Amino acid sequence: MKVSIITVVYNGEKTIKSCIDSVINQTYGNIEYIIIDGKSTDTTCKIIESYGTEIAVFLSEKDAGIYDAMNKGISLATGDVIGILNADDFYHDAFVIEKLVDKLKETEADAIYGDLIYVDADNIHHITRYWKSGNFNKRKFLFGWMPPHPTFFLRSSSYKQFGTYRLDLGSAADYELMLRMMYKHGTSAAYLPQITTVMRTGGISNKSLDNRLKANTGDRMAWALNGLTPYWFTLWLKPLRKILQFIYKPKYTE
Repeated sequence: MKVSIITVVYNGEKTIKSCIDSVINQTYGNIEYIIIDGKSTDTTCKIIESYGTEIAVFLSEKDAGIYDAMNKGISLATGDVIGILNADDFYHDAFVIEKLVDKLKETEADAIYGDLIYVDADNIHHITRYWKSGNFNKRKFLFGWMPPHPTFFLRSSSYKQFGTYRLDLGSAADYELMLRMMYKHGTSAAYLPQITTVMRTGGISNKSLDNRLKANTGDRMAWALNGLTPYWFTLWLKPLRKILQFIYKPKYTE
C-alpha cells in the first residue's frame, strides 16, 4: 500500500524541518512525500530543497489558501491512501504510518484517524491539549464529534468519488470534507487508539472569539451545503467538547 503525505507550507522556516524529518524517518517504506509551498519569501524553499530526492514532489507557487494547496497536493498524489501534515505539525514517532497501514489492512476501511496532542510552540514537551478521538460511529457527528484532521487519512478513491476540499468555507473546510465523506456518503473509518500527530498551538480556527464564531458559521454551512440537518445543539456541542481536551493531558514521550 502506497501512502501519499502532503505538507502545505508558507513561510514556515521555523518548523518545516521537524515536519519533514518526522515523515522521512518513518519506518514504513512506501511513502510518497509531496510538499506544496505558497511561494514563501523566507528560507522555507531552501530548507525543502536540501532534502533532495527524499521529497517526491515539491511545488512552489502562489495559491488561493491552505485548502487550495491541499487540493493541489491531492491532484498530484499517486498513493492508495492520502494524509495531510501541515508544516507546524509532526508525527509523534517513527512507527505512525506503519501502524496506520497495518490497521487499514486489517479493517479494510476507507479512512483512518488517531489521537492528537497540541504542544506549546516554544516547548514541544509541554502538552496543552489532548484530543482523544474514540471509535467511529457516524451518528457522533450529530453530537459535535469529528476526528482530528491532522490524524486523518483517506483512500484516494474516496477523493476521486466524492471530491476534495471546498474553498468557500474557511477553516471549516476540513470539517465539511470529513462530514461529507463519513456522514453523508458513509465511507467506513477505523480508529488507531494512539497519539499519531503533534500540533503546535495556534490553529487558524482557535485564535480568537471572532474566528470561533466564523468557524461555527462555516460548520453550519457544511451541513447545509450537503443537504443535511443537524440537531439544534450539534454545533454548540462541537466547541464545548474541546473543554475536556484541556483537562486530561498525558505526559509527552518521544
